[in-house]
Amino acid sequence: MRADHFFLSLKNLKHRGLRTWLTLLGIFIGVTVVIALIGLGNGLKLTVEAQFGVSSLEVITVQAGGLNFGPPGSGVSIPLDMDDLEAVKGVNNVDYAIRRNLETLKLEYNDRLVIGTAIDLPEDKEEADVFYEALDLEIEQGRKLKESDTNKILLGNNFLTNKVDLGKPVEAGDNVKLNNKSFEVVGLLEKQGSFILDNIAIMPRTKLDDLSDFGDEIDMIIVVLKDTELIEETKEDIEKVLRKTRDVDEGEEDFDVSTPAAALETVNQVLTGVQIFIVIIALISVFVGAIGIINTMTTSVMERRKDIGIMKAVGARNSDIFLQFLIEAGLLGLIGGLAGVVFGSIISYFGVVGIASFLGTEVSPSLDIPLTLITLVVSFIIGAAAGIIPAIKAAKQNPVEVIRG
Repeated sequence: MRADHFFLSLKNLKHRGLRTWLTLLGIFIGVTVVIALIGLGNGLKLTVEAQFGVSSLEVITVQAGGLNFGPPGSGVSIPLDMDDLEAVKGVNNVDYAIRRNLETLKLEYNDRLVIGTAIDLPEDKEEADVFYEALDLEIEQGRKLKESDTNKILLGNNFLTNKVDLGKPVEAGDNVKLNNKSFEVVGLLEKQGSFILDNIAIMPRTKLDDLSDFGDEIDMIIVVLKDTELIEETKEDIEKVLRKTRDVDEGEEDFDVSTPAAALETVNQVLTGVQIFIVIIALISVFVGAIGIINTMTTSVMERRKDIGIMKAVGARNSDIFLQFLIEAGLLGLIGGLAGVVFGSIISYFGVVGIASFLGTEVSPSLDIPLTLITLVVSFIIGAAAGIIPAIKAAKQNPVEVIRG
C-alpha cells in the first residue's frame, strides 16, 4: 500500500510540470548553498593548514608583535634579537631554539625578474638538520646545502615545476641572481603544499645577511622541545622569560608565543563562524522553498477535490488521503534536496580544486557522505512538514460535496 502511495505521488508530481519545478527552486538553492559552502569550508581549512611554514605540531614559534609608541615615525614592531634567542634557549624543556629570518629579495633567471622570499639556513650542521626536520624538507632534485657552501641556494618545488613566472623550470646546477648577486642552485625541494615553502629560497645565514643586513634582528624563533607533552607549560615558561628580557608586564607583551595547533584552531574557528553565518542565510532559502510547497500542495488539494471524492467513494480512508498528500510534499522536498546535493557537490569539488591550484597545495576534494544523507533526510522532512496542513485539508474533504461540486 505504501508503495502505491509513493508511485502515485511521483506520477502526480510529474503531471504538474512547471509548477513542480518552481516549487523545488527554493529547496534546491538552499541545499546547493549549504552543501557547497560546507565543502568549500572544509577544503579551505585543509588548504590553510598546509600553508603553515612549520608542519610539526610539536614546534613552538616566537614572533615579535605589538607597537612601540615613541616619537612620530617610530610606531613599528620591536623585533626579536639575540638576547631573546639566548633567553629562550635557557628555558627548561627547550631542546633547540633556532632563529629564522625571512627576507624579500629580487630573483632573476632566464632574463625574467620575480619578487620572492628567502630564508636563512643555520650554519651549525646540527641546527641545520633540525631545521630541515622541523619543516619536513626533502630534496627532489640535487642535494641539501653543506656547511662549506657559500654562493649556493636551495629553491622550492614551484621553481622546478615552472609555476613561478620565469619562463622555464629552474634545475639543479643552474645559476640565478638574488639582489643582483649570482648563486648556484644545488637542489630543489619536494612539493610541500605550502605557498611559502614551495616558492622559498634557502641560503646560508651569512649570505642572506649580506643581502639584507638584518644583523641581530630575528623574525622568528623556532623552538623544538625535549618533551612534547609539556608544550603548554613550555609555552608559558617562554612567555615569562621574554617578559623579563624585554621588560614588559603581563598583558602588555610585544611578542607572540604560539603553537601551530593553537593557530589552526583560531583559523578554524573563524572559518566555522563564517560557514555557520552563511548556512543560516541559506536556510532562509529553504524556508522560502517550504512556503512554496505549502502553496503548491494547497492548490493541488483545490484542483483535485473531485479525485479526492472519488477515492473516498471507493473506500479510501482519511488516513490514506492524508498520507498521499504528505508523501507528495515530502518528495518535493527530497527531489529539490537531491538536485541541490548534486549541484552543491559539483561547485564544492571545482571550488576546492581551484583554491588548491591557486595556492599551490595538494588538497583532494571529498564528498561528506553523512552530511549528504542528513541533508536528503532533512529535505524530505521539511517538505513533508510543509505539506501537513494541505494534507489535513485534503483528508477532511466531504466526498458527496466534492463530487457534486
